[in-house]
Amino acid sequence: MRRTAEVLGIPAFRRLWTSAYLCCVGDWLSLLGLSSLLVTLTGSSEFALSGVVATQLLPGLLLAPLAGHLADRFDRRKVMIATDLVRCALFLSIAVVGTTWWLLAANFMVGCCSMLWIPAKDSALPTLLHRPDQVQTASQLTLVTTYGLALLTGAGLYSVITAIAPHSDVHVIVVINGLLYLSSALVIATRLPEASGRWEAPPTGEPGMARDGLRYVRGSRLVRGLVIGIVGALTAGGTVIAIARPYANELRGGEAAFGTLVIAMFIGLVIGVVGTPRLRLPFGVAIVAAGALLLAVAAAPHLWFALAAVGAVGACAGVAFVTGLTLIGAQVPDEVRGRVNAFVQALVKVVLFAATTMAPVLVELVGVRPALVVAAVVAALAGVFAHRQLAARHHDRVTEKVQA
Repeated sequence: MRRTAEVLGIPAFRRLWTSAYLCCVGDWLSLLGLSSLLVTLTGSSEFALSGVVATQLLPGLLLAPLAGHLADRFDRRKVMIATDLVRCALFLSIAVVGTTWWLLAANFMVGCCSMLWIPAKDSALPTLLHRPDQVQTASQLTLVTTYGLALLTGAGLYSVITAIAPHSDVHVIVVINGLLYLSSALVIATRLPEASGRWEAPPTGEPGMARDGLRYVRGSRLVRGLVIGIVGALTAGGTVIAIARPYANELRGGEAAFGTLVIAMFIGLVIGVVGTPRLRLPFGVAIVAAGALLLAVAAAPHLWFALAAVGAVGACAGVAFVTGLTLIGAQVPDEVRGRVNAFVQALVKVVLFAATTMAPVLVELVGVRPALVVAAVVAALAGVFAHRQLAARHHDRVTEKVQA
């Protein structure tokens, strides 16, 4: 707490953190608001969320390596201001045009803007701090804000709006999104001159990162188990989010229940992330537990039981994700750690993209609850595989020490 308060006490960082918070609230609110608008336009609830998520993830899959280079070539402050203003205009245009094709096209362009905004923000962050040792605290605070505070704010705002006025025009939510990005641009333009400038990135062999990471994964029992396990954890969590709307409808909870299920998942995720040191669940066991709890979600008789089970799934997934990244940081050699992390981050996007696009198809074929059962089985099998790989790795290390 002392380190967090110390970092937030730096005015320039606090303003950047405020801007990032506003953008993240806009990101999460747009995820829910645009999926609702897509339901209104198409009349299909099964593919609404997956369509929005897919068009948001595609820029990350296609443009991630290029976006970092482009963001570094220009003044960081101007990059953030320009992309915020473009995102504001795009959301307002969605409310005006009101067609399915433009919603998806504009959402894709919003994702492209985000791919420029995030590297500019990340590269500006260290220059606003007083000491190098504050970077880790600032990064942790940003992560908790992105996947905790901002998500809860966005989902909570969505739930309140839909609960108070369930038949109101969802275009209002889209306009609020645009105003959030406009507010971020104003904060950066008027209160954050320190973010200007460019930095020269060190050579990292970036074009070969994914290929080299994949080669190391194939040859390392430890990383192979961690990667498969992370895939299982993301499959469990991603499937719940992807089919949350038809699942909420099956529980007869409507739009308010949809937002509440999303909140429950990420409250659990935050609890798992924060509580990992106390829970002390082994990596593979946490993933198997997520799969078992997903079976409870599939069998949930009513909304309150489902909320508790979804939160527990999120907690187990959070424990697994943090534990996996910690093991990578502690046990992967320094000379390949960056490439392995790059591979894992790319894999996260691929798995989330696959979960959000395939889960609705599975729902169409077998129904909501059987789809959850399939995801539960996949997660559990991935957890068992990961546990065996890590156990074998531990056995190999013990054997090496005895022989030495």
